[in-house]
Amino acid sequence: MAHAGDATATAAAPLLASPAKPGDEPRRNMYAFGCATLASMTTILMGYNLALMSGAQLFVREDVGLSDAQIEVLAGSMNVFMLVSILAAGWAADVLGRRGTLVLANAFLMAGALAMSLGATYAALMAARFVTSIGVGFSLVVAPVYNAEISPASARGVLSSLLDMFVNVGILLSYVSNYALAGLPVHVGWRVMYGIGVLPPVFLAAGVLAMPESPRWLAMRGRHADARAVLVRTSDSVEEAELRLEEIKQAVEAPQESAGVGVWQELLLRPSAMVRRIVTCVVGLHFFQQASGIDAIVLYSPLVFKKAGMASNTSVLGATVAVGVVKTCFILVATLLSDRLGRRPLLLASTGGVAVTLTSLALTLRVASPSTASAAACVASVMAFVAAFSVGFGPMTATYTAEIMPLRLRAQGASLGMAVNRLTCGVVSMTFISLAGGITMAGCFFLYAGVAAVACVFVYVRLPETRGRSLEDMDVLFAK
Repeated sequence: MAHAGDATATAAAPLLASPAKPGDEPRRNMYAFGCATLASMTTILMGYNLALMSGAQLFVREDVGLSDAQIEVLAGSMNVFMLVSILAAGWAADVLGRRGTLVLANAFLMAGALAMSLGATYAALMAARFVTSIGVGFSLVVAPVYNAEISPASARGVLSSLLDMFVNVGILLSYVSNYALAGLPVHVGWRVMYGIGVLPPVFLAAGVLAMPESPRWLAMRGRHADARAVLVRTSDSVEEAELRLEEIKQAVEAPQESAGVGVWQELLLRPSAMVRRIVTCVVGLHFFQQASGIDAIVLYSPLVFKKAGMASNTSVLGATVAVGVVKTCFILVATLLSDRLGRRPLLLASTGGVAVTLTSLALTLRVASPSTASAAACVASVMAFVAAFSVGFGPMTATYTAEIMPLRLRAQGASLGMAVNRLTCGVVSMTFISLAGGITMAGCFFLYAGVAAVACVFVYVRLPETRGRSLEDMDVLFAK
């Protein structure tokens, strides 16, 4: 049966690439790359808005007259607020489509940036953070699902890793914005920092509308012709496209053990042994990623550097920019290696490296008295930490958890994983200043190092390798 909207997915395709020709494999791979890039770019704004508070808090505190406790809540509140949209994102992605949900995310991001730049009171700033968090939650859940579903198995690691790459581009841009605009008057500078984020969502929403819909979502709606058209452009060959379509149709049509059971019931209340293994991997990986303290560095690195003896705001913000550059560069390394070495080796090396470098940072803060030398050692330890985190733990978490979920559970499963991720992140970011006051800043990083060591054991014991497998083959892998 023809659908009135069937032409939508195919009509958008020429905007990204001309129709594929026989044997034109590189173009088809570039088409998939273009789709994944546009979907991932939404998360630039997530990284920008989340990390901008790192430097902006130095000026917001003075301009609006906020206390340490209010700054702590304002900085970390987005991670709690976004639980609303994270838990709704799976439903929205299944009803509106992956593409429609990303457009909605950009609308909220634009409104949130505008509200933040105009906020004059603590309540207004909290409300603006809430609006922004809705857009961030949608993009965090749906972008990795879309990337996993649009990518051929041979390039899924690279294309799925683009998500974290763009998050960190946003973080880096926020650090640069902090540094470049620090010289403006206090009541103007931080507002301009947030105002910069108003226009990009408009252009990104237009770009997202130029993307095709996910072939797996199209197949779930019975639109097999549209799904095939997208698969032909995003596969390494026409034969692979036909095979992928056949596997997707079988996955959609196959009778399930839990027939008649709702998606959330199947995930949480009555999971099969296979689903239980998958959910354990998804929840565990998302929890450990954030419990290892990455947001304590992303949000509070200026406070860490000042604790180590760095005095001027300019030096502190300059060091923070350098950390952002290192973080982004090492995500690029992970992106290039994920389909060559596999997800598991990168995750093992990353979690082990995070445990060692956090211990180094804690020792630096514990043993050395504030001085130029201790500040340099602190910056070096933070750079080593973000390098270790970014080579695996950062980009591979979204990649791995999106690809192992069964099709029928993927959108809601991604919501569940991201909810755990953001809730953990919120706890870390909203307690760091208070915790550091209780057990010292060094004690905080010793605690995070212990969590990272446990994460390394978890990866070794629980996570099988997924490199090169089709999404529909994950059920077989986790049924063992």
